[in-house]
Amino acid sequence: MTRAPKQQSLPGFDVELSDWNDRYSAQIGEDKVVRNRSGIEIRPMYSPEDWAERNYLEALGFPGKAPFTRGIYPTMHRGRHWSQRQLIGLGTPADYNQRVKQLIGAGSNAISLIPCNSVFRGLDCDEVPSVLLGTCGTVINTVDHMDACLRDVSIADTSTALNDPSPFTLFAFLLVAAERRGIPLTQVTGTSNQSDYISHFVANHMFYRLSLEGSRRVLLDHIEYCQQTVPGWNPLSVVGQHMQQAGATPAQAMAFTLSTAIQCAEDCIERGLDANEVLRKFTFFFDISVSFFEEVAKFRAGRRLWARIVRERFGVTDPRAMRFKFHAQTSGADLTRQQPLNNIARVTTQAMAGIFGGLQSMHTDGYDEAVTCPTVESAKIAIATQNILKEEAHLCDVIDPLGGSYYVETLTDEMEDTIRSLIGRIDDAGGMFAAVKSGLVQALIGESATAFQGAIESGEQKLVGVNSYLEENEEPEPPPYRPDRAAIDALVSEFQQFRAGRDPAQVQRAIDALARSAESAKENTFESVVDAARNGVTHGEIVKCLRDVLGFGHPLIVA
Repeated sequence: MTRAPKQQSLPGFDVELSDWNDRYSAQIGEDKVVRNRSGIEIRPMYSPEDWAERNYLEALGFPGKAPFTRGIYPTMHRGRHWSQRQLIGLGTPADYNQRVKQLIGAGSNAISLIPCNSVFRGLDCDEVPSVLLGTCGTVINTVDHMDACLRDVSIADTSTALNDPSPFTLFAFLLVAAERRGIPLTQVTGTSNQSDYISHFVANHMFYRLSLEGSRRVLLDHIEYCQQTVPGWNPLSVVGQHMQQAGATPAQAMAFTLSTAIQCAEDCIERGLDANEVLRKFTFFFDISVSFFEEVAKFRAGRRLWARIVRERFGVTDPRAMRFKFHAQTSGADLTRQQPLNNIARVTTQAMAGIFGGLQSMHTDGYDEAVTCPTVESAKIAIATQNILKEEAHLCDVIDPLGGSYYVETLTDEMEDTIRSLIGRIDDAGGMFAAVKSGLVQALIGESATAFQGAIESGEQKLVGVNSYLEENEEPEPPPYRPDRAAIDALVSEFQQFRAGRDPAQVQRAIDALARSAESAKENTFESVVDAARNGVTHGEIVKCLRDVLGFGHPLIVA
């Protein structure tokens, strides 16, 4: 961005600044260089010498209007608080249903569902050892399972985020469950929260079910289907969380996320979709590390950059298509197994950074998430943390309260410069699709992860309870969550009975139709996924069919 001119000299300013510099140098002695996680040097003090208000409208403006640095809505959190979208996934559909109703009663006002790892791997529950099922996500293989997850929960009135990678079987199950309840699909709202296949290819290999090219095809079909049939649904959530948790710095995570969004926008436009329409449904999903000011600056810089990118690259004129809508989750990568109650302070710090960064929805981690699926107690504390911050700490009274801070504005500018430079490097590599296919992005993340781990091991980066402030008698770790084995075994048995009771010819016709749609460039694969769900085809069967046609996902491993 264009740099702000230095503030015109204030009366006596230069003399006072020089005097402070002299006294600071004399008192501190040898001053070490301080850098944040993104490698930006942090000076000991900021003043009008670093950031001037002359280009206020260009650099900041006002909330709800370009450049959106201060927020995407005029009222931001003063008018409407962020959605408290707690991620939940455990045990059987009945277990999930019980927990989600408990959390809604505790103040959560939206749903985020995470399936069992067997589901992420594209398998049905009778294809893996039962001891592995439901330990860190809910087993969902059929429409009946989804309906049970949401029993007594209004699909029409509750925004639902599904952690549901391509080919989006959970969303298909949700749509069929809504149809069964007589709910028009136009009333279904929420987000395909794991639709970003590029982030999975880079950093979340368990989620990677289909080939890179096949995933690209299915995502575009999914976006097009939602535009035409489920207009209240956000079909794309571009994910920075995976890459940051894999070791990317905050600046890298933002740059790679924006590059992914650019790639997906280009693909949608090439498909024939209108940028002003399709970009309104782009959303983003980020990690919030405990590096407080760096995270605030990351979000403010990313919001400003996205508005400029969509105007300059894609000719977007609709302000709604320039909005940088994002969900954020406090970083589990920053949580420690040692002294786990300290994680409450870490989560609170992370949540405050997300709020000051202008998020639209948030998940706060339970203090025990470094060890296990959160207990009811830790999940309630996580929700209460958000409630305390918005109700007792009055963090929502003022929009962008850190705006105008010499430090925050300078850091926002410097983060933007770093992010723009990284995006340029991805552009030079041929775009994000080509950059991840070649391994460039993975190599950069690996370098950052290694450097950060080295700083922890050397003691340069302090972690309370891990390499500093140790205790002789550490408190015991909370026991890991284990679902009721009898309930899991009963679920598997019921599932096998369901499969045996289907009409084989009807199921095979639906699978054959799904395969034909994947083979044809003219048909919409996701429409066929929904039809397969209507006809009783299971999650594993849908994934297997598309793997056979579009190829198995084999992410690139970079040494």
